[in-house]
Amino acid sequence: MTSDTANTLQRIPDRLDTPFRNALFSWEMLLVIVALAIFIINSFASPYFLNAWSLSDLTFNFTEKGLIALAMALLIISGEIDLSVAAIIALASTMMGMAVQAGADTPLLVLIGVGVGLLCGAFNGLLVTRLGLPSIVVTIGTMSLFRGIAYIILGDEAYKGYPSSFAFFGQGYVWWVISFELVLFLAAAIVFWFLLHRTSFGRTVYAIGNNPVAAAFSGIRVERVKFILFCLTGLMAGIASVLLTSRLASTRPSIAYGYELEVITMVVLGGVAILGGAGSIPGVVLAAFIMGLVTFGLGLVNVPGIVMSIFTGLLLIVVIALPIIWNRIRHKSA
Repeated sequence: MTSDTANTLQRIPDRLDTPFRNALFSWEMLLVIVALAIFIINSFASPYFLNAWSLSDLTFNFTEKGLIALAMALLIISGEIDLSVAAIIALASTMMGMAVQAGADTPLLVLIGVGVGLLCGAFNGLLVTRLGLPSIVVTIGTMSLFRGIAYIILGDEAYKGYPSSFAFFGQGYVWWVISFELVLFLAAAIVFWFLLHRTSFGRTVYAIGNNPVAAAFSGIRVERVKFILFCLTGLMAGIASVLLTSRLASTRPSIAYGYELEVITMVVLGGVAILGGAGSIPGVVLAAFIMGLVTFGLGLVNVPGIVMSIFTGLLLIVVIALPIIWNRIRHKSA
């Protein structure tokens, strides 16, 4: 056999990767193991954890943030980010509070909350796609803008007196201990999974995140797709504002303070690359459950809220740094 012939032969691997093997060694499987471990630890840490109603209360710790994380995942995969989502919740809640004072009923309140969220997302999208401003700079600015408007309107006061029918969205149960919020989150997760992983729109999101210039040259309308993703993120923030305001039955300008950090932590923990181009919806859903398990478990053992904030910050740093450190170790050993 000549050397030229040998070079043209293809090497047949001893073992081919199968879908089962890929799933078994995936990031999502690691998250499943982590979630089970935290569940077991919580069950030993508190005698109140393994109770149907306690587990139901656990879901309220992540459903509102998880809804935003689903849309944020697509936005980050495309190479952008929105740090104003918590401020959007505050502004949308404030507008709903003003409507209540004017005598608005539940359908109009929901429309206002969702509509304000959508408009805020569109405003962010226009600044990024039409003016070409960096999304991190734009959304830091609108984070202060939206929250500032809420403080100007409310000051130290609070809006209350929401209709009793409005309480269902944040406090209602579909069946037994299954809350409306959880059902909505799971339904939204299925919709976003289909959108990202089973449609051409999802493929364009990945393409833009990997190389926006190449995506544009291939005929993808990059700016339009990014604008839609900003609108979608604002829309989900508006829905979250309806749920959170309904659950608290009041509006304060400090509502949802710090949510943006937890939402981004969910997305990154779920395996979405912070620089874009990679990630999955199942990973984000699992990360949302893990965040809920951790915060609820810490609450059951009376850990102060500031410690939970420290944990969230450290977790975000770790999940961003871990892949970078791992790649460096692999390159050095290669």
